[in-house]
Amino acid sequence: MTRLSIDFENPSKGWWQAGGQELWDAITESFDGNSVVLDDRMAESWLISAREIPGWDEGPEYAPHPISVAEVDEFEVDY
Repeated sequence: MTRLSIDFENPSKGWWQAGGQELWDAITESFDGNSVVLDDRMAESWLISAREIPGWDEGPEYAPHPISVAEVDEFEVDY
């Protein structure tokens, strides 16, 4: 399982304005909007699309991408 979350420490707006917002909204439509837990295959598929949008790598070293990625133990997930 993979958690994708908005990285609020990434100040860049370029990715969001270049199509990232629409991509994010498509994956989080039934969640709170700040994070989502997906199976690993779906998360990787989404990340492939996200990396193709201009601005993905515009953040500072400590927050290089607008979305952070973290592994999640399946027993930690609330459905």
